[in-house]
Amino acid sequence: MKTVLLSALTLLFSLSSQAQDMASASGMISNETNESILDTVKNKKRVNLKEVTVTGNKHPKPVSAIRSGLKPMDVPQSIQVIGSEIIEQQQAIRLSEVIKNANGIYVSSARGGAQESFFSRGYDMSANNMFKNGFRYNSGSIPEVSGLEKVEFLKGGAALLFGNVAPGGILNLVTKTPSFKSGGEISMQAGSYAYYKPSVDFYGPLNKWIAYRINASYENSESFRDVVKNERLYVNPSFLFNISDKTQITVQGDYLDADWTPDFGTGMIGETILDLPRNAFYGSLWSTGNTKSASGSILVNHDFNKNWKLNFNSSYQDFHRQSKSTAQIANVTATGNWTRGLVQNKNLETILGDQLSLQGNFNTGRIKHQLFTGVDYENSYATAYTYGFFANPTSTTTINYGTINLYTFDAETQRNDEPESRNTAIAYTTTDRFGVYAQDLISFTDKIKLLAGIRWSWQESQVVTDTYTINPVKVTTVEAKKRIDQAFTPKIGLVYQPLKDMSLFASYSSSFTPNTGLTVNGDVLESSIIDQYEAGIKKDFWKGILSTNITVYQIDNSNLAQTAPFLADGITENVNSQIRVLGGGTRSKGVEVDITARPIDGLNIIAGYSYNDMRYTKTSGTSGSFIEGDRLTRTPKNTANLSFFYTLPSGVLKGLSIGAIGNYIGNRLGGWNNDYVWTAVAPTPTNPNPNPAYTVSVRDRDFPIEGYATIDASIGYAWKKLSLLCKLSNITNELNYTVHENYSINPIAPRQVMASLKYKL
Repeated sequence: MKTVLLSALTLLFSLSSQAQDMASASGMISNETNESILDTVKNKKRVNLKEVTVTGNKHPKPVSAIRSGLKPMDVPQSIQVIGSEIIEQQQAIRLSEVIKNANGIYVSSARGGAQESFFSRGYDMSANNMFKNGFRYNSGSIPEVSGLEKVEFLKGGAALLFGNVAPGGILNLVTKTPSFKSGGEISMQAGSYAYYKPSVDFYGPLNKWIAYRINASYENSESFRDVVKNERLYVNPSFLFNISDKTQITVQGDYLDADWTPDFGTGMIGETILDLPRNAFYGSLWSTGNTKSASGSILVNHDFNKNWKLNFNSSYQDFHRQSKSTAQIANVTATGNWTRGLVQNKNLETILGDQLSLQGNFNTGRIKHQLFTGVDYENSYATAYTYGFFANPTSTTTINYGTINLYTFDAETQRNDEPESRNTAIAYTTTDRFGVYAQDLISFTDKIKLLAGIRWSWQESQVVTDTYTINPVKVTTVEAKKRIDQAFTPKIGLVYQPLKDMSLFASYSSSFTPNTGLTVNGDVLESSIIDQYEAGIKKDFWKGILSTNITVYQIDNSNLAQTAPFLADGITENVNSQIRVLGGGTRSKGVEVDITARPIDGLNIIAGYSYNDMRYTKTSGTSGSFIEGDRLTRTPKNTANLSFFYTLPSGVLKGLSIGAIGNYIGNRLGGWNNDYVWTAVAPTPTNPNPNPAYTVSVRDRDFPIEGYATIDASIGYAWKKLSLLCKLSNITNELNYTVHENYSINPIAPRQVMASLKYKL
């Protein structure tokens, strides 16, 4: 791997040198070190733009997640953008660190070390709400932060523009793009637990029509968790072609190869997380995981004139993840004994997406219109392999990996042989999504505006499962019923701007979520339709020096899919979790306050607070249904963040920078929500309405997790082209956990040190 990295870095440096030579020959490189950045999207008449990284409601460049080119002040929902300057000053190495700056979004679990899962407004964002450069991507890996230009958080309903997404909001990762200004940097990060990460970033013009950028990094690290290691290689090339003054093409690609150790954290007994050493790893020494992901995209922008624009965007993604290890720590006895299961996974997915949109401005009399309309299509083909561990190649009896005691476990003397596994099934899932939408921002006056739009979404999916015998020979192929979902999802929002720097808004939006499984009669479940109401105020003070957003919202899901309590006869208890019923609803309501400030040159401040209350509002009361009024698990009531980064712009200490970030995650519930259990009274009833012949009890399945706060601090100094930045994270050495259901209980990282040395070209 090191040889490959060195070869790659040598090649990249060579390409950069050649590109700079070509640019110098064509007279494109300026000798002025303070030259401002060119508009790399249009580059018309070589207009210079100021470099701004932290903004409030007046973003200097369009927010990609809005797609329509509207100004954030005109959008009736809250938006946050975390720029590359903050990401660099924070020395973030994971997306979970970047989102500490984004209020209302939080890490829900670490998923065994394979990925980070995020929640917002009580809803899981990890399946459909994660985007890269405007396209949905497989979130089964931990994305590379070094290649990010910015992270956009569009809060609330986004179904109008993005289709089948949960209502909590979408997270859009925007990768670095080419520039017609030559530059770059070489950096080295090093820190606690043998962490080191060299990276390069070269950009500039190849000629007056073509610009390039090549970003690459390599990471090798151990962990505060014994045995756990990471090794990652990332490459992100991109090119910009100025075909004409009206047409530009951007081509991007990235590749990630990550080796990681599956780590399901610590254990618990009943409702108590065990007080065990934070570094203790209870998995097998041979546990291994690998993720490979690659993507490529092409964006074509064409301006018919100053009022009408056409965009075409196409993307292809390829995802591979496999792992083999002992399983999650569950069912620990009162004395600390745990019988270790075995698990092996292999998941593949290819995603092809296309987007075609038209943006136009026109008037009907004195009323102004900003129209945005288009179509999008996505095809996903996912393959999931299931494995079993058996006593011998011809056996059908599964085995475990022995029993250990979590209190007395010694990793150095543990069993270390690697059992053989056998593929028992392969599931192939094909999903096609299509949508057509239109929205119009209608400006009746400069102060009163109406955003109205509607989308029609269509989704078709089918699962085909092959099962295998011990040989292995395919035994059966089961084709599930083809599932087709379609829905109209409208959005309407009223915006009142009494001042140019103030906006009051109220909006309603609808989204839909296809439900998996079948009814008791074998029919496909209807989709859940989710309604969201939102109102707020945006205000900029002192020409944008201070920006504030205050938002209140309510999200109602009236069709919550749950496991059916009985089969079609109304008597026989159902034990198949894929036989389901629409048995209830939820309501998520809350308030969010966002503040960004740039009071003096070089100082960036970000602060936020969110309150969320998500509960079951209506359930069937039958066996397997949840309890009305219960809070949903993994949803903290309160979250908050506060950060500042300051670089002295002048004076004797010019180049000195200091910063700090505080993050708070409030009390929450782990495990699963409590549910009702109906038990038959002997003799077995024959009445088709069985409830009178059953007794009911509540199955307690959740447990409380206390809130916690972490504080990171940094200090650095830049001199000419060289800079050094140091960070101390989790200063108070706070101990808490991310919890996925009642397993993968992973402790947060302890106090650590990180340093970054950077040389600008």
